[in-house]
Amino acid sequence: MAVKKYKPTTPGRRHSSVQDFSDITKTKPEKSLISTMNKKAGRNNTGKITIRHRGGGTKRFYRHIDFARINFDSPVNVVAIEYDPNRGPRIALVEDADKNKSYILAESKMKVGDVVVSSKNKIEAKLGNRMPLEFIPSGLNVYNVEMEPGKGGQMVRGAGNAAQLMVIEGKYAQLKLPSTEVRMFAKECMATVGQLSNSDYKLVRWGKAGRMRYRGIKPTVKGKNMNPVDHPHGGGEGHSPIGNRKGPRTKWGKAALGVKTRRPKQSSDKFIVSRRKSSRKKK
Repeated sequence: MAVKKYKPTTPGRRHSSVQDFSDITKTKPEKSLISTMNKKAGRNNTGKITIRHRGGGTKRFYRHIDFARINFDSPVNVVAIEYDPNRGPRIALVEDADKNKSYILAESKMKVGDVVVSSKNKIEAKLGNRMPLEFIPSGLNVYNVEMEPGKGGQMVRGAGNAAQLMVIEGKYAQLKLPSTEVRMFAKECMATVGQLSNSDYKLVRWGKAGRMRYRGIKPTVKGKNMNPVDHPHGGGEGHSPIGNRKGPRTKWGKAALGVKTRRPKQSSDKFIVSRRKSSRKKK
């Protein structure tokens, strides 16, 4: 995929770019694999806003993606490459010998007519094939990685992402994630060989606020531009400083910088071999 730019006929068009959909082979989704999506507007099951600046947006259908691919040892044929409005990478419509169709995450070099397979045994490490980490050769890139065996892929699912299999030691395999963090996974966890499609998605420039509204994202206002009742940084004459010696605060008065936010009881830090921040070069 590439990024397309148009002539600057308007101020919003001047600084924007769009995806090049030349890799899409089918425009309408498979009816049996979609369902309607209700608008949440950032609210949880009790109706409280837990994610601010969400609401509106274009109506979407949800595509049911097979992240687990538990139809083992049954080769599937890639019928089409489709666009999914709910995620960055492309999705592939696949069909097995019994004409059962499903959606999977498309590999970067996947095309119509390819045959891929998922297995719990050792198979060819071909792009798009899925197998346990213990059977994948070290050094290869993988995506859609399970965190627990049999649970389905949960990590490395963003457009253009891939994790590198470093080494297998004992019960665990070490993966270098896209964030440069090195993490241990049970070697029975499944992963798909290759790199996710649509790697240029991160280069798209949305250009104007209106395009973000189409995506269901509302404008964000700085705290210093609010009133004192709305934010700890609010108030003052004109564009005043935040007026807080202890540093920036969140809307609810908690420290915004330099504070750990991970929950210790639910943390899986014991599986982290090397953190992402430790690999960054100090300036």
